[in-house]
Amino acid sequence: MTTATDDGHGERGTPDAPGARDAAAPLPATDEWRGLEPALLPLRRVVLLSTLLPIAALAGGLPGLLAGPVWALPALVPLGFAAWGWGALARNWRSWRYAERADDLLIAHGVLWREITVVPYGRMQLVEVTSGPLERRYGLATLQLHTAAATTDATIPGLTPEEAERLRDRLTELGEARSAGL
Repeated sequence: MTTATDDGHGERGTPDAPGARDAAAPLPATDEWRGLEPALLPLRRVVLLSTLLPIAALAGGLPGLLAGPVWALPALVPLGFAAWGWGALARNWRSWRYAERADDLLIAHGVLWREITVVPYGRMQLVEVTSGPLERRYGLATLQLHTAAATTDATIPGLTPEEAERLRDRLTELGEARSAGL
């Protein structure tokens, strides 16, 4: 697996490892990249609000009732984080994308630190599709790729279950074909 940084447009990358496989191969054009499902954004926003709103209620509600309205001001801190996180989650959701190439799968994400992960099909050992209770409620699944090195596993969150299963089957098939040739 090779990691490269993105130039912000998702069209070119520079491998950070010398001798990276297919370093000269161009990255897919922008129209070949696939993004995540829109349902992932509301799911993450529900998690954000369900975490920060109770903290805001505890930080401001209880002291405000017991000691006066001035003591409710600490509630503004988690509320401020919730407002900032609302927009940050949208930017993060838009940054995720993936592309299938002939020999590998590209996964790109990141707002401040952009990263492109290249997963060669022949290096994949296990491809899993998982879906927790909230993901199932929003009709989503997560695809996890396990490779030979434990630190180089890759994940694609926010796929429809059908797309995750299609991708799992395709990657498994390609992985078996590529590893047989080793």
